[in-house]
Amino acid sequence: MRSTPLIDLKPPASETNLEILDGLTRTPKSISSKYLYDRRGSRLFELITQLPEYYLTRTEMTILRANAPDIARRAGADRLLIEFGSGSSAKTRLLLDPMRPAGYVPVDISRQRLAASVASLHDEFKWLHIVPVCADYSRPFVLPAGVTEASRTAFFPGSSIGNFDPSDAVDFLQVVREVVGSDGQLLIGIDLKKDRATIERAYNDVQGVTAAFTLNVLDHVNRIADADFDVTAFVHRARYNADRGRVEVHLVSSREQTVEVCRRRIRIRAGEAIHVENCYKYDLAEFDVLAARGGFTRRTVWSDAKRWFAVLLYESA
Repeated sequence: MRSTPLIDLKPPASETNLEILDGLTRTPKSISSKYLYDRRGSRLFELITQLPEYYLTRTEMTILRANAPDIARRAGADRLLIEFGSGSSAKTRLLLDPMRPAGYVPVDISRQRLAASVASLHDEFKWLHIVPVCADYSRPFVLPAGVTEASRTAFFPGSSIGNFDPSDAVDFLQVVREVVGSDGQLLIGIDLKKDRATIERAYNDVQGVTAAFTLNVLDHVNRIADADFDVTAFVHRARYNADRGRVEVHLVSSREQTVEVCRRRIRIRAGEAIHVENCYKYDLAEFDVLAARGGFTRRTVWSDAKRWFAVLLYESA
């Protein structure tokens, strides 16, 4: 079955520049984690998912492979499957044949990554109707006209919900609830709390791939915001804050410097950190509270033998 042409709802460059400039002129400075995923960043992240230290993807894939028939049975067939931050759609591929959705809507901010994924899915799942949407899924958006009126299941794997602060996570879940409607579902992956050493190794691999991934955000900003960051003047830092239940990822300036961004000069002190990403870890009860505030009630949970990761199915409350 042929797909709908790619629908581009990506914010204009002017909005992107304002967001980047706003983050870099605040105290403390920050760059949104969404800008990690340009073409090179996406390739580096795919490498990260294969690293021995990065247990998250490997564990979630194991859960999905082992439980795909049960997930499909509990979720039900002939639903519209909407994936937020679809990337390569690798995890979705494990569910498509068991779930036999009425359609698949991959949503991703990277147009190139989305187009490549859709082309690959066409070759593998010729029966599948695909409606690709290029959009910033962290903001409200409207599904295009002509999308099937079937009941909807949102899919948000990869513990990506952990990149939102809890209040922002609730806001995002409310957006998802609006998209899926009163008879909707949410199938989501979350990284569970565990010992500090295991968590910190996942974000500080010995090969330095994660550091290259984080530093690449500066190259991306250089291109899209007319900036002149010297990438060699920053180092990657990722530490687990147990009190707040999150990994905090920063780029730390190794010297005093001044950077131009969108024609603004920004001073950065030696040792000053630019916040790039948080990665929250949850226990099930904590996440159930967030989900309830977002408009969802838990139905089922699947986990691994070590209880390191969980895939959960929620229904609209």
